Amino acid sequence: MPESSSPRTVHARLPQLSAPHGSALLRSLTGPLARWLPRQRWFAGKGRPLSSLSLVAATELLSCSGSGPGPGLLHLLVRARHGGARDTTPDDCYQLLLGVRPVLPPALSPALVGRPTEGPLRGRAVYEALHDNRLATLMLERLRAPGRHGTLSFGRAPGTAIPSGLSARMLTGEQSNSSVVYGEEHILKLFRRVSPGVNPDLELPLALAEAGCARVPAPAAWFEASFPGAAAPEPDAEPLTLGVLVPYLAGSADGWQLALASLTQRTDFSGAARSLGRATAEVHTALATALPTDRLGRPELEEAAAAMTERLTDAAAAVPALRPYQSGLRRTYRALADYAARGGECPVQRLHGDLHLGQVLRTAEGEGWSLIDFEGEPARPLTDRRRPGPPVRDIAGMLRSFDYAACQHGTGGSWAESWSRANRAAYCRGYAETSGRDPLDQLELLRAYETDKAVYEVLYEARHRPHWLHVPMTAIRRLAAATVTAD
Repeated sequence: MPESSSPRTVHARLPQLSAPHGSALLRSLTGPLARWLPRQRWFAGKGRPLSSLSLVAATELLSCSGSGPGPGLLHLLVRARHGGARDTTPDDCYQLLLGVRPVLPPALSPALVGRPTEGPLRGRAVYEALHDNRLATLMLERLRAPGRHGTLSFGRAPGTAIPSGLSARMLTGEQSNSSVVYGEEHILKLFRRVSPGVNPDLELPLALAEAGCARVPAPAAWFEASFPGAAAPEPDAEPLTLGVLVPYLAGSADGWQLALASLTQRTDFSGAARSLGRATAEVHTALATALPTDRLGRPELEEAAAAMTERLTDAAAAVPALRPYQSGLRRTYRALADYAARGGECPVQRLHGDLHLGQVLRTAEGEGWSLIDFEGEPARPLTDRRRPGPPVRDIAGMLRSFDYAACQHGTGGSWAESWSRANRAAYCRGYAETSGRDPLDQLELLRAYETDKAVYEVLYEARHRPHWLHVPMTAIRRLAAATVTAD
C-alpha cells in the first residue's frame, strides 16, 4: 500500500470526543469549518445558523505532521449543532476527508478549507482531500486491503477484483454525498451525513447480490466507523456506514437524460419505460425473497391515510397555491381508508426508497436497466429509510418522475402530456408482466401514494426551487380532479 502510515486515532462514542488532543484539533479547525461547511452542497443545515461543532472521531490515515511537501490525510467525524438553546432539531454528524499540506498547489486552491492559526495544524493548508488525486487514490488502496485502522473498518466482497493504480476523479454536482470514479472500473460513494446503522445503499445491494439479482451493481468494498475502546460505548451500538465502492457502469446514461432526449426528439419511449417496469419488479421480487416482508391491514392503512392527510394540511399551510385543491386531495386519502375498511391489504418489504429516472442507468449497449442509489431520501432518518414499506411507494415515485420530465423539459402541450401518460402506463404494464401484480388493479393505493408524493414535491419546490413549483402543481390539479375509486 503506497504512502501507508499507522493511523493515530482518537476514540470516542457519539456525540463528541473529549480527549485533549481532539479538543486542540477541533479548536484549530472550528473557524475554517464553520465557514466552509455551510457552502457545501451536501450540508443539510442550510438556512439554520451553525451554533457549534464537536469532534466525534479523528483518524490520521496519512501523517499530517511531516515536514516534507507531501500531503497528509485526516478523516474526521464532526457533529454540527444548529440554532440556539431552544432549537430541538437533531444534530447532524458529517464525515470529512481533509488533506493537509504545508503549501497548497494552485490546482487545488478551489478545494481549500482554510489555514488554522493554532493547534496541531497551525499554518498548514487544509483542503477537501477528494480533489487530490494522490489522496483519493490512497482511499482506493485502503479499500483494497480489508482490516481495521483505528475507528475505521474496511471490508471487501470475497473474490472481487479491485485494480490498483487507477486514476481518480471527483464527480461534481453531488447533492447529499460525494463520489469518486477510479479509472473506468469503480465508483466510490462517500456518505457525508452519517448516523449509526447500516446504510441501505450497502445493505440492500449486498442482499440483492446474494439473491443473484443482476439489476443492481454489487458492492466491491466498503468502510465503516466503530468506536472500540470508547470510555462509555453505547450498548449494541451499530457502526456508521461511511462509503461504498461499486462497479462503474462506463458509457451508461441515466433514465432522466434518456427521457429528456426522447422528449426533445419526440421519439417513443414506451418500450424503455416498459422494460424499466420489469426491472423494478425484478428488484422488488428479489428484495422480498432476501429480506423479511409483512402486510398492512386496516389499522395500518387507516393510519397511513391519516398521516397523508396531516402532511397535506401542513403543506397547504406553508404553500398557499395548494389550498384550493385540498378537498379533492383529501378525497383520495378517504378512498384509501375506505379501501382498508373493505378488507383491502398492502404488502410491505424493503424498497429502493427514492426511485426516479435519475436513479436508473441503461448501458450504451442497451442491455437493460440497472437500479442504483439505494440510500433512500437522505433527509429522512436512517431508521425510517431502513423500515419496510409498500412497493407502490417506489412505483409512485417513478410515475411522478415521468411527469417531472414532461413538465420540466418545457415542451408543454398535449404531446408532452401524452408522452407522460403513455410511459406511465407502459411502466405499470412492465411491472405487472414480471411481478404478476398490476399497480393499476389497486388504484386507491397507487393514487394515494402518488398524491402524497406530489404534496411532498410541492413543499420541497416551494422551499428550494420556486421556479419548479409548476411541475408538481400540474399533478396536483390532475389528482385533485381524478376519480379515485377503481371500477
